[in-house]
Amino acid sequence: MDAIAHLSGYQITEQLYTGTRTLVYRAIRTSDQCPVVIKLLRNEYPNFHELVGFRNQYTIAKNLDLPSIIKPLTLEVYHNSYALVMEDFGGVSLSTYLKTATNQTQPSQALPLAEFFQVAIQLTDIIHYLYQNRVIHKDIKPANILINPDTQQIQLIDFSIASLLPRETQEIQNPNILEGTLAYLSPEQTGRMNRGIDYRSDFYSLGVTFYELLTGKLPFISDDPMKLVHCHLATQSIPIHQIDPEIPLILSQIVSKLMAKNAEKRYQSALGLKHDLEICLFQLQKTAKIEDFELGKRDISDRFTIPEKLYGREKEVDKLLAAFERVSLGATEMMLVAGFSGIGKTAVVNEVHKPIVRQRGYFIKGKYDQFQRNIPFSAFVQAFRDLMGQLLSESDTQLQTWKTKILAAVGDNGQVLIDVIPELERIVISNKCETEVRS
Repeated sequence: MDAIAHLSGYQITEQLYTGTRTLVYRAIRTSDQCPVVIKLLRNEYPNFHELVGFRNQYTIAKNLDLPSIIKPLTLEVYHNSYALVMEDFGGVSLSTYLKTATNQTQPSQALPLAEFFQVAIQLTDIIHYLYQNRVIHKDIKPANILINPDTQQIQLIDFSIASLLPRETQEIQNPNILEGTLAYLSPEQTGRMNRGIDYRSDFYSLGVTFYELLTGKLPFISDDPMKLVHCHLATQSIPIHQIDPEIPLILSQIVSKLMAKNAEKRYQSALGLKHDLEICLFQLQKTAKIEDFELGKRDISDRFTIPEKLYGREKEVDKLLAAFERVSLGATEMMLVAGFSGIGKTAVVNEVHKPIVRQRGYFIKGKYDQFQRNIPFSAFVQAFRDLMGQLLSESDTQLQTWKTKILAAVGDNGQVLIDVIPELERIVISNKCETEVRS
């Protein structure tokens, strides 16, 4: 509590959460004795990206008027950062609630069906409200959902990476620095799906959340971030009715539909999902049993969305995949893709993301721009600058391995390459400095 002992106007009562990037406290505003929750960045000197995210959650949430969405009261300057002051309705995170409120005699901590439906239907109302206001949350998970243990009221929090854009394109990044929480991340949010991010990305994360609430466990578990990414891209989770036979088949199918790899196969509207959940709840209350029925009968989107699927490029994609398989076995190849501007070259090339993730490979690309014809080998330079950026985000151990490999390969030509690939200097020169210090 010493961290915010000097935040004037507030009396700290308890610490709610300690994360790698944020601290959350419960407090009393001394001016009117109003209970509040205060969120701080843990880093004493946060970077620009952290500050933007902190302001983002205040800016977006303050314009959303729904009781089920946390209401930010003020954003105050605190030291080198900000303090986000929010209303306090006496809630705890759903992840904490699962650990304390469920039947501890069960092998896994899951919500009873009746309680699950009460929570799930409230969440669909929140998702629908976000949809109406053109907001993509991008980080739906139990830790970002508060529940009042007495009233069972739900609130959604943390809009730090939320977007007001109808569609986004995620660039390839190291899994350790991707926006969002990797265990709940939709395939398109990984940047390796060759698909854009839209409101249906939240449906996938909601499906993972439902999975955890019903089974007490995540669909995919791994300490290897790249393996977790590959699971989201290409691995089908175990259906929840196979984990717990007490869970009705139709509810298992609802969760599987939410977690479809392609957004086109998920629910297309929160109201369609809510309708199916309400049928389940009605049957449960009436007969204590949930029978099968046709899903998605009222799942109608009011937006015109074109499926992001390639048509007529099967031969070209097969050639790329075959080349990658040969390279993964030890061969060295270069493949050039030519065509008129706008014909879809990038979309074809991006189809190799999945096998690259499976083989723990790196995907880099360069494009010859019609307005940069005067720059020799510009596409190669662009591709290798991209590679350097990916390498610099790796762990210290992996980075050291790459330093050794690069130095052995470039020899005395390092400076020549640094002139055209400036990022290489951060790898090569730092290694030389370390060698000199040790000698």
